[in-house]
Amino acid sequence: MERKVIRTTEAPSSPLYSQAVKVGNVVYLSGFTGMNPQTKQLAGDSIEEQTGQAIRNCEAVLKSAGSTLHDVVQVIVLLGDPSDFDGMNREYAKMFPNEPPARMVAKLGVSLPKVRVSIAMTAAV
Repeated sequence: MERKVIRTTEAPSSPLYSQAVKVGNVVYLSGFTGMNPQTKQLAGDSIEEQTGQAIRNCEAVLKSAGSTLHDVVQVIVLLGDPSDFDGMNREYAKMFPNEPPARMVAKLGVSLPKVRVSIAMTAAV
């Protein structure tokens, strides 16, 4: 199967990872924080602001791969502080109001200053 690297300027990027990799009809997204790709700054200090931006970043990459949030089958959420779980859930529920994808939540394993959340997704194309 062909392996295709997905890139867009509408989401944060780095030379150290691909934003996503598409294999067959599945796209695997890297973990995205709540960084605004235009300003290169976090969308805000709150877990809600950062969660919303992280999901919008994922959505931009999905679009570049020919997919949408509706096609997401699995989400991995990593929290800098587990006490942010309720706030993350409030924002997450806005983005996945019906029949949400499978999900796991764990603690972020690295310390990134002011970063409250990182979200990775897997989706069908």
